[in-house]
Amino acid sequence: MTEARIVLDPRFQVGPIDRRMFGSFVEHLGRCVYDGIYEPGHPEADARGFRRDVLALVKELGVTTARYPGGNFVSGYKWEDGVGPREDRPRRLDLAWHSLETNEVGLHEFADWADKAEVELMLAVNLGTRGVAEALDLLEYCNVRQGSALSEQRRTNGADEPFAVRMWCLGNEMDGPWQLGHRSASDYGKLASRTAKAMRQLDPSVQLVACGSSNSGMPTFGAWEREVLAHTYDDVDFISCHAYYRETDGDRASFLASAVDMDSFIETVVATADHVKSVLRSDKTIDISFDEWNIWYAERWENEERITDIETWPVAPRLLEDVYSVTDAVVFGGLLISLLKHADRVKAASLAQLVNVIAPIMTEPGGAAWRQTTFFPFAITARLAHGTALHLEIESGTMATPLYGDVPLIDAVATLSEDGSAALFVVNRHLTDASDLTLDLGALGDVIVSECLTLADQDQDARNTREDPQRVTIHANESASLKNGVLRVELPAVSWTAISLTAA
Repeated sequence: MTEARIVLDPRFQVGPIDRRMFGSFVEHLGRCVYDGIYEPGHPEADARGFRRDVLALVKELGVTTARYPGGNFVSGYKWEDGVGPREDRPRRLDLAWHSLETNEVGLHEFADWADKAEVELMLAVNLGTRGVAEALDLLEYCNVRQGSALSEQRRTNGADEPFAVRMWCLGNEMDGPWQLGHRSASDYGKLASRTAKAMRQLDPSVQLVACGSSNSGMPTFGAWEREVLAHTYDDVDFISCHAYYRETDGDRASFLASAVDMDSFIETVVATADHVKSVLRSDKTIDISFDEWNIWYAERWENEERITDIETWPVAPRLLEDVYSVTDAVVFGGLLISLLKHADRVKAASLAQLVNVIAPIMTEPGGAAWRQTTFFPFAITARLAHGTALHLEIESGTMATPLYGDVPLIDAVATLSEDGSAALFVVNRHLTDASDLTLDLGALGDVIVSECLTLADQDQDARNTREDPQRVTIHANESASLKNGVLRVELPAVSWTAISLTAA
């Protein structure tokens, strides 16, 4: 068994936690929408076709926002196709995912679902095949109460009150050659600036996200952010980050250290944004919307034979339906720790995606819905992480990794609420050994442990499946012992732990 020590002091504050950090992402991709959140005829379907069992799991998950409708999908999307009578809506070819889009679910239906799910709607505009005029039309349709042509059209279509969408993404992954309308940083930055200025003329209250790099491995990473922000700095509020991680070539040690890469990614983008701020002599600070992040075994999709005959593109095919292991969930929990450790600048984040597609929730058509292993770290962190993120002093051993060198065995973050309650989130990356963790909580005063929950398993590859949906779950960690302000807890190898503290 290894040993580790953490000191928690409320004075060491990172920054306030924006609840939008616990957002998610719903794209018209695979079975995320159709056969995911929406399945008319299912025994659990409501009057509008949305599955009540899935809705209950979404509420349990604790997501706060929903980024919609893409993703790569948005760069070819005509939002007008998804409004008005369903029988009049066109069926369209989706070039992003080689699928046939029926448009049964559009803006009104999704806004209604988001309202039932108690999540804030976050929309992306198409800057791939469309531009300023179409973005203005969508904004008018969504946010103007009445009296204009498009606001009255919305009311005719059944929404008397505006959708009042606050947060908008100016396109998606426009640096990617795979993206419809892909362009250079300069061309995208100019278009995003024009679109942002126009949208603010219509609704000054909107918050706008400029596209950052699709991932930190892009050859233009860094230079892209610098150029885009040089054009848009005064017009936007956020720059986006996207990152996906997976175990490759059996290198589990590096996989368990994925949060080290996320830390570096965030800090590089922050430094780049602050460089532009300095060059422009601006008083404004650009924050990060980490609006795509997850574990994704992308090579499984890349190695599949994609349907290329446009006469046979399917509706809602099974795409990107990764089944997550205990190890995946521990890494996932570590990524949540990374986001919280940067709460001063990461003010929104969207787990990609919500149902079926690289998702914490899975469904079977006509059948059950169940929790993947990644469901548990997200749901518990969203429930417990409130108030302010705290920097921790951590002492632990290190682990050698091929990708990141020597990394700490223990990573952690804490949060402190206004009522004095606190929470700690900890990962043990060691492949074989448990860790005896000592936490100095004296600076918190007199507290008690109200919860200590650990995700771990003797089989680090165990998964929840349709056949065995409860194989993996979260367990109470009975080893937690608090005496004289010192908490001791045993962390199993390859584990994620959440500890909730309340005033005695």
